[in-house]
Amino acid sequence: MCLPSGFRRSLIAWVTAFMLASLVVLALVGPMVWGVAADRPDPSAVLRGPSAAHPFGTDGLGRDLLARVLTATRPSLLLALAAVLLGAGSGIVVGACTAVLGRRGRRLTAGLINLLLAFPALLVAMFLAVVFGAGTAGAVLALAAAGVPGFARLAQTLAAGVAGTDHLAAARVLGLRRHRLLWRHVLPNIAEPLLLSTTTAAGTTLVALSGLSFLGLGVQPPGYDWGLLLSQGLDRIYAEPLPALAPGLAVLYAALTFQLLGEALAGSVARRGLAPRAPAPTPAPSGPAVDGLVLQVEDLTVELPTPGGTIQPVRGVSLSLRPGEAVGLVGESGSGKSLTALAVADLLPYGARVSRRTLRLLGADLAALTPKERDRHLATGLSVIFQNPASALNPSLRISTQLTEAVRAHRGTSRAQAAAEAADALRRVALPPALLRSRPYQLSGGQRQRVMIAAGLMTRPGLIIADEPTTALDVTVQRQITRLLTDIRRNTSAAILFISHDIALVGEFCERVLVMYAGTIVEAVPADRLADGGARHPYTRALVASVPDLAADRGRPLPTIDGAPPDPLVPAPGCPFEPRCPRRQDRCAEEAPSLQDLDATHRVACWHPAPVTAGLKTVAAS
Repeated sequence: MCLPSGFRRSLIAWVTAFMLASLVVLALVGPMVWGVAADRPDPSAVLRGPSAAHPFGTDGLGRDLLARVLTATRPSLLLALAAVLLGAGSGIVVGACTAVLGRRGRRLTAGLINLLLAFPALLVAMFLAVVFGAGTAGAVLALAAAGVPGFARLAQTLAAGVAGTDHLAAARVLGLRRHRLLWRHVLPNIAEPLLLSTTTAAGTTLVALSGLSFLGLGVQPPGYDWGLLLSQGLDRIYAEPLPALAPGLAVLYAALTFQLLGEALAGSVARRGLAPRAPAPTPAPSGPAVDGLVLQVEDLTVELPTPGGTIQPVRGVSLSLRPGEAVGLVGESGSGKSLTALAVADLLPYGARVSRRTLRLLGADLAALTPKERDRHLATGLSVIFQNPASALNPSLRISTQLTEAVRAHRGTSRAQAAAEAADALRRVALPPALLRSRPYQLSGGQRQRVMIAAGLMTRPGLIIADEPTTALDVTVQRQITRLLTDIRRNTSAAILFISHDIALVGEFCERVLVMYAGTIVEAVPADRLADGGARHPYTRALVASVPDLAADRGRPLPTIDGAPPDPLVPAPGCPFEPRCPRRQDRCAEEAPSLQDLDATHRVACWHPAPVTAGLKTVAAS
């Protein structure tokens, strides 16, 4: 007969609960009920076999073995739990730190973990038990130290998945210290698998502790645990097997309990994973803008190491933004848009190198600041809205915590005042303050994106970098988000760098458009000229022509740009768009053009720019 899976899970859960409860009860009441009998010698009953008076027999001093086995439950469990908690706690902190340390610290920590894993844990425990000295403290410390590398490797692996998430990057933008990153953003998101591993490791540690006591390296007389009782009964195993068998069965029972508990918790986690007022005026952004510029970038270059060699996905990019200005950054995927934004926000991935002639934010030269001053300036003067709010928001923290931690960390705002400001920030993005008690998974995609914007407003930034903030949203929510960003920049004078591959949306939302191709800016054009055929670079023209509209012939395929972007490992000497350009000539393959002024507001990097064509495509209305 086959039992339903739900019934089997319930049966295992009930059995596990019963076994765990029995161990807890024995650990609590065992010494009080059987402690006296366990320690009382009886010279007239030395080394007796099982009987009605002594079901498990007696030891060499006539003490009742059943009472001693039951009384040993408390020290056996407490010592094993102490060892596993010390080892797990230390190992988890060491491994998880790799997600928040710098390059050198991460490398040293990873090397240390790899070195420690080269030695078998049980041999390490036995060696350290001898070094620390035979006894209870030495055995616990030895087992804890032997367990550190395993937990460190597990935590390192789990933390690596968190290290690349947008919500940790957003926390770095806020300038949070490493210990806050660790305790708030890394450990809560890897806690469940670590808890399950710790639970199952408790059973293994109990067996190892009993083994050390059995070898004379653990608990010493007159104290005792199951391992010592097993050792004392081994001499009689052929004549009276029960004195040795009883403590061994106790060890097996407890270890099996912890193993079943881990499996029950894992099953519970898996099933749970399947279920899953008028706006107030916003204060002006902090920080002065020098020469009328919020952001000034000149000759920005990013280098990334790859297995095939070092590439430059961003080369010689220059841009600037004025207060209250919205500038679009468009191009195909891989053109370098997001890397440019990450370089400005100091969020480049591990191993990346950045160089620039000028990088000023709100009047401050970031290269002239100390690391601490730069982090604080970026955290308070700049806000990043990531493409995927589901990953940019920490799933383990409430919305209130994620909105308030920046102002509490950098302005010393009290908890109550920060909560009031968070409620106002939600009102400004048309969300009810009641959502402060929610977690990200309880919100819709549009609500999560609004929460991201509200979090950015908490520090009153002078610059908002919106990295494809509407890509995963439907058209209606896209319109709501772009209208919200428009209201924010009008009310706060914050500049917005709007990154997108949707040139139609950018043409409608922004005042100027920067077109990137192969890591360089090939055209800087007023947005209104996109609508009347004013774009001059052939690549920009091709992007505009590929935007579908309601007047397009549905019987014909959508226009596309022939060819593929250039291989960054093999840069060509000429114009990077030359192989795909319908206007290419000999000079295009030999010499790369630089940005040249067509007029006061229009620049293009092309040897043979296209002529103005009225009515090419009305992108703002598409």
